[in-house]
Amino acid sequence: MESTLIPIGIDAGNGAFKIFGQPGGLQVLSQVATDNGQRMVNTLGLHKQKPPLQVVNGHGAFYVGAEAHDYGRPVENLDVDRFNGTPEMAALLHGSLTRYQEKYGLFGAPLAVVTGMPNELLAGEEAPKNIENVKRWIKGTHTWQADGQEYSVQIGDVKVASQATGGLFDYLLNEQVRYIPERKKALTGEAGIISVGFGTVELMVVRDRTQVQRFTTGAASGVRRLLELVNGQRLYSLGELDLLLRSNELDLSTAMPVWEREVGRVIGDQWGNQWKRFSVVLAVGGGTLLLRNSLIYRFGAKIHIPEDPVQSIAHGLYKMALFQQA
Repeated sequence: MESTLIPIGIDAGNGAFKIFGQPGGLQVLSQVATDNGQRMVNTLGLHKQKPPLQVVNGHGAFYVGAEAHDYGRPVENLDVDRFNGTPEMAALLHGSLTRYQEKYGLFGAPLAVVTGMPNELLAGEEAPKNIENVKRWIKGTHTWQADGQEYSVQIGDVKVASQATGGLFDYLLNEQVRYIPERKKALTGEAGIISVGFGTVELMVVRDRTQVQRFTTGAASGVRRLLELVNGQRLYSLGELDLLLRSNELDLSTAMPVWEREVGRVIGDQWGNQWKRFSVVLAVGGGTLLLRNSLIYRFGAKIHIPEDPVQSIAHGLYKMALFQQA
């Protein structure tokens, strides 16, 4: 990897699109809506609301981020094929790169990206093709408009890792990309990683720097499943429910115990009690915040939940990008 490239970690989650680089991290809610071009004139007595970010690229015009579903037709494609470069994923990438540059300044060189993908995409006969598809749509020169302003970003190198691997590297490496001595045994021994995202729950075990296949799996039991339990009458889009969840406005009293049991079954079916031999069980992803108490109860002193489990995967992918340059 050329040292002139700017290392960036990208966790393209179904709940939020996370980017992490040297200045810090940022997340944009993974809400996309097609822009139909209609604009309502604000009427007297109603609050004027600022529209979400409007992205115009080669695929069309989109609203991106929080409350995008209030401004256009919601696009909620949560199929794994979206990671191969669907129009809404391109809009999310461009919207997230816009927000990142607004916060931290324009990129002064091409990017070297390490992006995290779910296990489903990286397993089976289709895995090599899926990885090449991800690299193909991310790598290259991206041009778009955001709220009328022109942007252009060149991505010169793309590597693909599992989201769980990003969490592992965030745990193992410090900000200077050196192994943290007291944690290095997680790499030479056995370490379990649980990634609870919006779409999936990912489990991975690494033993002596090698992934153990029989302990590794992915299941569609992420936070989306919790929201589906709440949304029995289908009154809301998943994006709308996600916003209500983040603002603590959802009644989870009935759905939460059901979801906790479902996630517990995924873990139990794959790991049983063999997790007791692991040196550590890492828990990352936004869903970890909801499951924190049950994970601590289940794994006790073995569990490690990072200070910011939401950004942990993107942070670890950034450290992997830095590690490639070291």
